Amino acid sequence: MSRIGKLPIELPEGVSIKVDGNRVFVTGPKGELAKNISKVVSVKKEGNRYVVSVNSKSKSARSIHGTTRAHIANMVNGVSVGFSKKLEMVGTGYRGEVSGRILSLAIGYSHPVKIEAPEGIIFSVEKSDITITGMDKEIVGEIAAKIRAIRPPEPYKGKGIKYKDEYIRRKAGKAAKTATAA
Repeated sequence: MSRIGKLPIELPEGVSIKVDGNRVFVTGPKGELAKNISKVVSVKKEGNRYVVSVNSKSKSARSIHGTTRAHIANMVNGVSVGFSKKLEMVGTGYRGEVSGRILSLAIGYSHPVKIEAPEGIIFSVEKSDITITGMDKEIVGEIAAKIRAIRPPEPYKGKGIKYKDEYIRRKAGKAAKTATAA
């Protein structure tokens, strides 16, 4: 049995969960999220907590147990607090600006790259930092990965778009190779 799956889901103030068959709805101050769950797991209320349990002993049921609990816990956290990812633009002349729901990036291409925010996602730019905020962790991470993929950091000078806490492993250039070879 999954150690994560056994943990109960604590509900903060103002958050409610509704289970309708194999669909879970989580409502909170920031909005509502819904997700389909597998039929091999069930979500039950015990006091002011919710517990995810497995209906069968198969390997597939045990493997989805912790994942389902983590998804529901992320939904609870998303509707109460929200999620954010920070990206950093490294490079001379790299800049971004937000106009409405569109993020426009000038990152060394001949044209600005425009990304439209999906429903529930908010972009903000301060100097060379891009912040993506929303209540669905999966969508926030996906949008951050798409923005990073536009100009991933290169290993020689570190230029590109990287996660704020990401470490870029640097390579030595040609000059260092010829000096060691001689």
